[in-house]
Amino acid sequence: MDRHFIYEIKVAVHEERTYISSLPIVKYLNKAKRLGFGQAVTFLVGENGTGKSTLIEAIAACAGYNVEGGSKNFNFSTNHTESNLHQYITIVKEAYEKDGFFLRAESFYNLASQVDQLMLDLRGYGGKSLHEQSHGEGFLALVQNRFKGDGLYILDEPESALSPLRQLALLVEMDRLVKNNSQFIIATHSPILMAFPGAVIYQITQGGIEAVEYENCGHYRMTRQFMNDPEGFLRRLFDAQGMS
Repeated sequence: MDRHFIYEIKVAVHEERTYISSLPIVKYLNKAKRLGFGQAVTFLVGENGTGKSTLIEAIAACAGYNVEGGSKNFNFSTNHTESNLHQYITIVKEAYEKDGFFLRAESFYNLASQVDQLMLDLRGYGGKSLHEQSHGEGFLALVQNRFKGDGLYILDEPESALSPLRQLALLVEMDRLVKNNSQFIIATHSPILMAFPGAVIYQITQGGIEAVEYENCGHYRMTRQFMNDPEGFLRRLFDAQGMS
């Protein structure tokens, strides 16, 4: 991908004593002032509570996408739980996308209901209502049929809806779309998804954000340790809990 629909974001949170200003990712960005997106695929990874989903939501909102999911043409809200971080973000672009979508697993049901209510052309969603498909089937059908390319696609923990096999299918779709001049920004816990070739992985910890190689990512290393010796891993885990 030669152009970037989001090249970097600039952040300046001036408020004190707010929920967003206490998040590790926001504390870091408020000092660093910017975060780059120099590859076609960027992953945000980290433990629960570090703020990766809050940041991905804010990027989507700042880029003009509905915070509960959808394209720029979607405008629905079932529960106002979004943060105001998007008010403190400025997006730097090198080009403007022709297509785009914000897809988050946790509000996929609400998105599916909106598609039905708007009576949209279901050919873009697999040929039938998303509610008539399983969570994973509908999620993947949307990517396969609705994502056209030359677009910006922002995904929040897509693995929540997908089996390991369907995660591999998502990687195939990502490869298709990247080859068609698309950009992905994804918050994830999945070592399968993070393996996408050439992706930037930003690991978020209490100490800040750092770009890490795939095999140095905490999620990958823990998963590998477990898979290499599940019985021993669990024995050490249970023993450590019993001693605490």
